[in-house]
Amino acid sequence: MSEDTGVWAYAITEDEHLAGPDGELVDLSWLTGVGEAKVRTTASCGLTVLVSDVSLAEYGEAALRANLEDLDWLDEVAREHHYVIDAAARLLPLLPVRLATVYSGDDAVCAALTEHDGQLRDALRRVGGRVEWGVKAYAVPAGEAAQDTAAREAKTAAASGAQAVHAELTAKAGDTRLHPTRSVRLSGVRPPMLLNAAYLLDAAGSVTFTAAVAGQAAAHPELQIELTGPWPPYSFAGPDDDEADDGGH
Repeated sequence: MSEDTGVWAYAITEDEHLAGPDGELVDLSWLTGVGEAKVRTTASCGLTVLVSDVSLAEYGEAALRANLEDLDWLDEVAREHHYVIDAAARLLPLLPVRLATVYSGDDAVCAALTEHDGQLRDALRRVGGRVEWGVKAYAVPAGEAAQDTAAREAKTAAASGAQAVHAELTAKAGDTRLHPTRSVRLSGVRPPMLLNAAYLLDAAGSVTFTAAVAGQAAAHPELQIELTGPWPPYSFAGPDDDEADDGGH
């Protein structure tokens, strides 16, 4: 590998998962990632990372700082990164790696695997083969003719309803993550966001979970509930994922 080439990391798995039911290796050669580069693997300590080779002129530390400010560039790269993780997660258990994690070469990747071996294995056991569902809840606006007291009561009811929805869905999930509620400017939705959560489930539990979300939406007319997914378990990869990124840019 030349000094001008780095390694973009997508996801981590254990070596044993690369062998399919028939004993043949899972074929990932058809996958292309960031910059349409071919996806390959590099391994250490029984762990394998899905990576692709990238130009440091565009994806090195200094270049990334500038490029990440370009929303069009970021959107394209994020889609390419997600495509690899989503496609590979359909074939084997994975621990997603944070967007824009770039190493100087395979040796740096393997050093990170060696340093964080135990943490990465624990994270893989926690999220491997599972999916993430996202739920957002917004307060349904009170009518323009509503008096101040009625508006306050509606706001209180919506906040309580969001807490009840989260409690109900948490009971059906293997794990949860609460994200910051986004401002109107960032969310693009005028009603206040009261819940922004991710729920980790076994893939087989998705039907039951989505039905539960629909039931909560019907039970809480004071809320507008938005469901997204299933996604690879991005929200549940850290903090181990963040620690594994040490040594990347």
